[in-house]
Amino acid sequence: MDVSDFIPIVGILIPVVAIIGGISVAIASIISNARLREARIRERIAMIEKGLVPPPEIDPAGFDRAMVRHDRPGYGGPRRALRRAGVVVMSVGFGLVLLISVAGGSVRTGIGVGGFLVIVGLAFLINSALEPQRDVHTSMPPGPPMPPAT
Repeated sequence: MDVSDFIPIVGILIPVVAIIGGISVAIASIISNARLREARIRERIAMIEKGLVPPPEIDPAGFDRAMVRHDRPGYGGPRRALRRAGVVVMSVGFGLVLLISVAGGSVRTGIGVGGFLVIVGLAFLINSALEPQRDVHTSMPPGPPMPPAT
């Protein structure tokens, strides 16, 4: 047999080996992640059985409940974010109207492009007005009492 007879076979085997290798790596990753998660769950159960409180990294919902107690009331929220977005988009729209009208010499194009952004900004502002006001401290269910700080 000549070496040139093996070239088509090698051309077919390389992608097949790559695909099988990729699938094998994915399966190994899934299995190792499952074992790691199982070990974390067992560790958490053992801590609870001994009467210890698990750290907040293990219980994200408990960490969020604890952090809500330290939030400043009236800070952030969807209404404020939508209002800020509306003001920013409207400012960009008015800036584009001015820029295109002066630099391009065409008032219609400036009003068309910038006006679109102004309307989008107005939509954000209207959406912020229609968003119901929600109290930050009632958004999460009450959790167990926090242990005293050491």
